[in-house]
Amino acid sequence: MTEAEIGSILKRQQAFFRSGRTLDVDWRIRQLKRLKESLLFYETEIERAMKEDLMRSPVEAYLCDIGPVLMELQEAIRGLKRWAKPELRYSGLHCFPSSVTRVYKMPYGSCLILSPFNFPFVLSLGVLIPAIAGGNTAVIKASSKSKACTELLSRIIGRAFPEKYVTVLGGGHEEADLCLAADFDKIFYTGSPRVGRHVLAMASKNLTPAALELGGETGNWCVVRADADLQDAARKIAFAKLLNAGQICIDINQVAVARERAEEFLYLLQKAYIRQIGKDPLKNPDYPRLIQGPAYEACRRDAEKYRDRIVYGGKGDPSTGRFEPTLIYPVDIHEEIVQRELFNPLLPIVPYEDQDIDQLIRTIESRQRGLAFYVFTRDMDWARKVTGSMQFGGGCINEVIMHLTVKGAPFNGSGHSGMGAYHGEWGFREFTRPKTVLEGSNKGNLPLREHPYSGGPGAIKLQILKLMER
Repeated sequence: MTEAEIGSILKRQQAFFRSGRTLDVDWRIRQLKRLKESLLFYETEIERAMKEDLMRSPVEAYLCDIGPVLMELQEAIRGLKRWAKPELRYSGLHCFPSSVTRVYKMPYGSCLILSPFNFPFVLSLGVLIPAIAGGNTAVIKASSKSKACTELLSRIIGRAFPEKYVTVLGGGHEEADLCLAADFDKIFYTGSPRVGRHVLAMASKNLTPAALELGGETGNWCVVRADADLQDAARKIAFAKLLNAGQICIDINQVAVARERAEEFLYLLQKAYIRQIGKDPLKNPDYPRLIQGPAYEACRRDAEKYRDRIVYGGKGDPSTGRFEPTLIYPVDIHEEIVQRELFNPLLPIVPYEDQDIDQLIRTIESRQRGLAFYVFTRDMDWARKVTGSMQFGGGCINEVIMHLTVKGAPFNGSGHSGMGAYHGEWGFREFTRPKTVLEGSNKGNLPLREHPYSGGPGAIKLQILKLMER
């Protein structure tokens, strides 16, 4: 689209927002219900589109995209009236005769949602839901990489809403930059830290508030301690790496395993892969592919660099874009492959001495903050202490990825893995701003705050103010 066309859409949305229609909470709830109805109407087509773009199975499509969106919709529909209710505050003696102050939850206005290819519905509609709940209009700039899903997303939104309220745009980086240059009131971007910096720089030109959900720039670590239930850990880690062929922002990027149990862990992890996906993943119709040729080629090149240390997998099929789940062992913690996000099915395994766990944690903490962190151990006190003190977006103890699905819990990053939060009421807060309004009175006003501030009257006023504002 051209700059003029994007500007025209934004102007129509701004005019619709200024009409005040979106301020009514009951009206917002009706729009959420319309979105739910449209999503269900196209459910089968969503499965087909995700199969076409990513070779995702219907089960995985529902598990990762359709189901979470429906859950978010239900939570917003049920909770919106409570979330949107103005909060009452006592104004305080120093504001006498006022006694009541209200804090309103105000929409920003017109929002720009920049969504990625890897979860094309949950990372677009899942962000749109709190934008609608907050009373905003929205433009979704969807990924050009997942073409079938972007085209279907446009139809889902077009069936539910007029363009002056919510619309979907396709196109590549040029269209995204045209959107970023427009004067939106709020931006929500999901993607890489590199592009996140660009989004933030563009947003700063118009002083537009932005929320960023970014991948772990130096990877999301999983630590498997010597006392862990290795079979349980292997089963869950295999599930995480098979999901969407590793193209997940909160996926495990590298595993640190206690050296004394590393061989056993590798054996169990290979068994878990075979049990879940079969001996030949490239022929399993349920195994997803990498999104496009460049992603496949990047995965293949990394595998070739570590060919002599691949202990499982390592093969791909360029005709389908699939690459086997691949274990690389051993990898030193300072090697380049464990200091960046991979976003593919490769899994470097870093052995460490369990007695040196504190040093391992310090090394992880010295790098950029991950979007996720996972630990497997029977020592819950240690695990709670570490996860409660480390800086990362979110994570799990003796589990993987599932923290993303907890109702009412925020999902966010920290530092280079993002800023802002959403899901449930946290998403509503992200797409609204608090506005404080004090309700005054024309009766009972005292001269306490007025001049004179000197002499006897000033001294008395000062003493009264010190008593009142303690």
